[in-house]
Amino acid sequence: QFLSTYIFGAFCPATGNSVGLVLPLVNKHTMLLHMQEISKAVPEGRHAVVVMDGALWHQPSLNLHNVTMLKLPPYSPELNPSENVWQYLKQNELSNRCYESYESIVDAACCAWNKLLEQPERVRSLTTRTWAQL
Repeated sequence: QFLSTYIFGAFCPATGNSVGLVLPLVNKHTMLLHMQEISKAVPEGRHAVVVMDGALWHQPSLNLHNVTMLKLPPYSPELNPSENVWQYLKQNELSNRCYESYESIVDAACCAWNKLLEQPERVRSLTTRTWAQL
């Protein structure tokens, strides 16, 4: 009766750039795929810090030369800027909808993600934290 898909996303508060994947399940392997995509998107000579919670699949499983995972303390979603993005997508694009098939769920997730990517200023406003400014 219930089918799901998962959006993996990473966001740069400074530029509004984002990297994401829509995948059929969530586990250490799919997280590894996501981290590899982030690594590919990091400009030459730069380094990315990916802030994440303590979910079981958020495990360092690969040495990426240009990406570092920063684990947050337990029960602190307010410290994770991506939580605002997920809340925005749910409220504006994905919640309270019925879909005909699994493919239509994937299509809706992809459309919601792509629509967000067209709005880098929104990504910046959702993910910027004044206390994190250098």
